[in-house]
Amino acid sequence: MFTFLNRESKTIIGAATVVGVLSFVSRIVGLVRDRLLAGAFGAGDTLDVYYAAFKIPDLLFSLIVVGALSASFIPLFLSHWSPVRPGQPGGHPDKRAQAWSFTNNAVHLIGVSMIVISMFLALFAHPLAQLIAPGFAPFKQDQVAVFMRIMFFSQILLSISLVYGSVLQSLKRFFFYSLAPIFYNVGIIVGAIWLVPLFGSIGLAWGVVFGATLHLLIQLLGLRQTGYRYAWRFNLVDQDTRSMLKLMVPRTLGLAVSQLLFVILGVLATTLPSGSVTVFQFAYNIQFFPVGIIGVSFAIAAFPALAEKSEQKETEAFIDILVGTVRQIIYLLAPMTILFLVLRSQVVRVVVGAGEFDWNATIATSETLAFFALTFIPQSLITLFARGSFALRDTTTPLLTGVVSAIIGILVAQLLKEPFGVAALGMGYSVSALVQAMLLWILIRQRLGSLRESTLLPFLYKVITASLVGAVVMQGVKPFVVSLISLDTFFGVFSQGLLAGGCGLLAYLVVGHLLHIEEQQRFFHSVKKNVLRRAMPTEAASSNPT
Repeated sequence: MFTFLNRESKTIIGAATVVGVLSFVSRIVGLVRDRLLAGAFGAGDTLDVYYAAFKIPDLLFSLIVVGALSASFIPLFLSHWSPVRPGQPGGHPDKRAQAWSFTNNAVHLIGVSMIVISMFLALFAHPLAQLIAPGFAPFKQDQVAVFMRIMFFSQILLSISLVYGSVLQSLKRFFFYSLAPIFYNVGIIVGAIWLVPLFGSIGLAWGVVFGATLHLLIQLLGLRQTGYRYAWRFNLVDQDTRSMLKLMVPRTLGLAVSQLLFVILGVLATTLPSGSVTVFQFAYNIQFFPVGIIGVSFAIAAFPALAEKSEQKETEAFIDILVGTVRQIIYLLAPMTILFLVLRSQVVRVVVGAGEFDWNATIATSETLAFFALTFIPQSLITLFARGSFALRDTTTPLLTGVVSAIIGILVAQLLKEPFGVAALGMGYSVSALVQAMLLWILIRQRLGSLRESTLLPFLYKVITASLVGAVVMQGVKPFVVSLISLDTFFGVFSQGLLAGGCGLLAYLVVGHLLHIEEQQRFFHSVKKNVLRRAMPTEAASSNPT
C-alpha cells in the first residue's frame, strides 16, 4: 500500500497533480480551520493574539530551515543521488550512502540550531511581543508572549520534518510530502475543538504543536521505502555542510526580507482598528489557496528536474522545463484570478463568514483579497524562478530582487493605509510581488539567454481572451442566481459562488478548446494518464511510465 502511494512521479505535470490535489485537500482543511476559528472567536482580540504570535516563530522557521533547505539541500542531495553521467542508471551505492549521511547531518545541524535559537528567543518573548504588536494593549501583548513560547516547540518539529520532506522531493515521491500539511491543519483543528475547552484560548497554541508532531510522523512514514536509516552524525566542516551554508546565507537574507515585509505589514495592521490583523491574515490565507495549489505545486514539482538539468549542464532542457512550467502556471491561474476578483465577497463569506465574523469584516477581507488576487500569477512565478535560481546554485538574485521589491511594497502600504485601511496592506504586498516577478524574469533571462518570449505572446492572447469570456459569464450568472436563491443563508451564498464560478470556468475551458491552447490539452492528457497509471497495479504501471 505504501509503495503504491509513495511511487516516484515521472513527469512534472504528474508530480504537480499529486502535490496540487493534496494541497487542495490541505487548503480545504485549512479553510475549515479558519471557518471554525472565525466562527468561534470572530475578528477580535483572541485571533489577533493568535496570528501575531505566529510571526516570530514563522520568521525563525523560514530563515533557518527554509533558507537552508529550499536553496541548497535538494541540489546537494541530488549531486550524490543522481547519475553522474547520462545513462548511468542510479548513482553509485557509495554516493547514495553519502546522500543519506548528508541527510542525517542536516537533520542534526538544523534541529540543534532551532532548539538553541528557540530557547534563546523564548526568554525574550515579551519584548518580542511588544515589537511585533506595538498597537496592542498590554494584556494582549502578554498573551502574544505566552502563545509565542509554546509555538516555538512546533517550529523545532517542523524543521526536522522539512529535512525529510526535502528528501522526498528530491526522490520525486510527493505523496507523503504533500500529505503532511493536511495533518498539520488537522492538529490545529483539534486544538480549536478539544484543547480550547480544556485549557482556554492557549489550547490554540498547543494545537499547533500537535499539528507539527503529525507533520513529522507523516514524513517519516514516507521515508520507509526509500532506504533511509537514521544515524547520528554532526559535522560542521564537511564539504556538503560548507556548500549548504554558502548557499544558505543569501537565501536566508532573501527570506528575511520577504518575511520582514509580511511582519511589517502585520505591524501596520496592529495600528489599524481592532480585527485588522485577523482580516489581513484571513485574506492572505484565502489568496494562498490558488497560489499554493497551483503555483507552489508546480514549482515544487519542477525543482528536482531543474536541479538535475543544471547538474548535467543541459541548458536548453533547463529552459524548456522552466518555460513549460511558466506557461502551465499562467494557464491554470488566469481563470482563478478572474474568479477571485468577480466572486471575492462570496468566497470570503463562505470561507470565514460565520458566527462572530460579521458583514463589515467580510467586506474588509474581500477588498484586501481583491488586491492579492491581481498577483496570483506573479506570486507563483516568484516561487518558480527562485527555485530555478537555486537549481543553478544562485541564491543572490532572489535576495537582491526581494530587497528592492520589499522596500517598494512597504512604502506603498505605509502611504495608502490611511485612506484605504487594511486593504492597503494587500496593495503593498501585491505591488511587491509584481516588481519581484518582473526583476527575476529579466535577470534569469539575461543568464540563460532566452525564456522563449516569442512563443509566449500568442499563448497570452489566447489565455486573456478565454479569461475575459469567463469573467463575463461569471458576472452574468450572479444576478440570475439571486433571482432563484436568497443570499441570506450560507447555502445561498455558496450556490451563487459555485454556479457563477463553475459556469465561468466552463466557459474558459470551452474557449480554450476552441483556441487550441496547448497547455489545456497537455494538462488534461497528463492528468488522465497519471490517474490511470496510479489506478493500475504497480507491476502494470511500471511498464508504461509517463
